[in-house]
Amino acid sequence: MLEIRNISKAFPGVQALSDVSVEFLPGEIHALVGENGAGKSTLIKIIAGIYTPDEGSVHLDGKKLKLSSYSDAIEHSINIVNQEIQVIPKSSVAENIMLDKMKRYTKLGKIDWQRLNQDARQYIAEVELGVAETLPTNELSTAQKQLLMIARAISANARVLILDEPTSSLTQHETETLLQILGKLKKQGVTILFVSHKLEEVLKICDKVTVLRDGYKIGTRDANGLTKEDIVTMMIGRSSHNEYLGSLNINREQVTLEVRNLKQYGKFSGINFKLHKGEILGFYGLVGSGRTELAQLLIGEAAKDGGEIFVNGKPTNIRSMADSLYKYGMGYVSEDRKEKGLILDATINTNITITVWNKLLTALRAIDLRRKDATTEKMMQDVDIRATGPEQIVRRLSGGNQQKVSISKWLAAGCDILIVDEPTIGVDIGAKEAIHKLIWNLAKEEGKSIILISSDMPEMINLARRILVFKDFHIVGEVSGLNEREFHYDEVSHSIGQFLA
Repeated sequence: MLEIRNISKAFPGVQALSDVSVEFLPGEIHALVGENGAGKSTLIKIIAGIYTPDEGSVHLDGKKLKLSSYSDAIEHSINIVNQEIQVIPKSSVAENIMLDKMKRYTKLGKIDWQRLNQDARQYIAEVELGVAETLPTNELSTAQKQLLMIARAISANARVLILDEPTSSLTQHETETLLQILGKLKKQGVTILFVSHKLEEVLKICDKVTVLRDGYKIGTRDANGLTKEDIVTMMIGRSSHNEYLGSLNINREQVTLEVRNLKQYGKFSGINFKLHKGEILGFYGLVGSGRTELAQLLIGEAAKDGGEIFVNGKPTNIRSMADSLYKYGMGYVSEDRKEKGLILDATINTNITITVWNKLLTALRAIDLRRKDATTEKMMQDVDIRATGPEQIVRRLSGGNQQKVSISKWLAAGCDILIVDEPTIGVDIGAKEAIHKLIWNLAKEEGKSIILISSDMPEMINLARRILVFKDFHIVGEVSGLNEREFHYDEVSHSIGQFLA
């Protein structure tokens, strides 16, 4: 049995954990849930030896562990799969899986590559990764890299396996595969700590649920008989449910973005749609259906092979993201905020104003620091970024606040057209509500034209007032009329499902 006793941990200005005690049993899948900033990441890093607690201790089989590094945790068969992708890009899939076990295959300074590759194939098959063991890792998708990291952890024969948001980058099929794998590990007696914001998965796979809020343990409950509403209430201290947000002030006479017969060889052909002022237009489909790839064509990150793009009725010539931003007022909030959306080790101030540095230059070609600070402070107030101040490093923010910073940098640039790709991936229920409110108000109150890309159907139905359904790089259907009347979620969900069938 793994047990944490009276754990407390503080960072400068923040009490991350306060007197937290939890027991994790063998052959148990135990969920750890809470809002961003609740203390989940700090707790699992203490169990994994990455952080040292200020008070309290970690015990395994009744013995107190001395964990001063992740290597110490591995020595005690405790392994962690982080949400952030951690691979060596130019090394092979097999090398990455066996990265922490290379000594097994080394003799007299030489590596037995044949045996290493053969063993790696077993774990590739176990997680259904479906690639050759010799393939360079940089050729894998984000989801495949996530499965690779899970294969690495399984190959270590861990007695305690910590999974931090393991399905955040996976498709529905890959998620089902992972949950089946966890079921097998559970039968083998492995203790699994499952950290996730996806409460449906928590209730489907977990035996127990421990909820943290503001660094305190709110409680541990058996998952059997527990509802999503029960967990949300424990997490945020109140109930939460989807409500009809009403209608947007869409100007049907003003088309802010129009696409005519857009083509890209091997992917798109004959893509046509219009986006109106004050509208939230949804792009819905399964991962890999072409939604993000179309967004990349629109902003010039990828080249089109035919067709036309019009902004406010005028033809465009968009060859780069800089063109889309500075010439046409179009911004793109990436689905991967950590790798593409933010400079994690820079300040909030730097991240928000990076898109407007050219507008803040003085006559001496230096940035006007007073205007720069004022811009950041205004955006932090407008979108309610919770931080110690403008100079806080973005990496130290919660996921929800990081996403708000990512959105803010485009708003600071004065974008009238905003493409928001998976806006709430990896954020908690409270941050999700705040981001939904922000997106809604941008369209409703400020008249922004927004394309919302999301795999979260309730999110899509809650926000979008017209939905384009994507499948195999084609628009296969449109759900309209959502702005004219109140509707039932089941009704809209059924319509979308028919197009995807």
